[in-house]
Amino acid sequence: MTRGKTGGKIGNRPLYSLYCYMDTAKEVVRKMLDQIPDDASFEYIQYHIYVQEKIERGLRDIEEGRVLSEEEVEKRMSRWLGR
Repeated sequence: MTRGKTGGKIGNRPLYSLYCYMDTAKEVVRKMLDQIPDDASFEYIQYHIYVQEKIERGLRDIEEGRVLSEEEVEKRMSRWLGR
């Protein structure tokens, strides 16, 4: 099983595939704890909770229409990069 920052995965499975979208936060954390090694550090656990929360926030943003078009993203990036 991969340890430390895994880019949104626990072991070989993507974080988002482990949980049902309708699970409560407490249920998600319980399921997550069942999937990680018994000797996982607090940092490792916190990182995965953080990633899961960001995924769920992004999914809510999509459902509520808080998205940008590709053109708007390119326009903003051009301003940030000074192009």
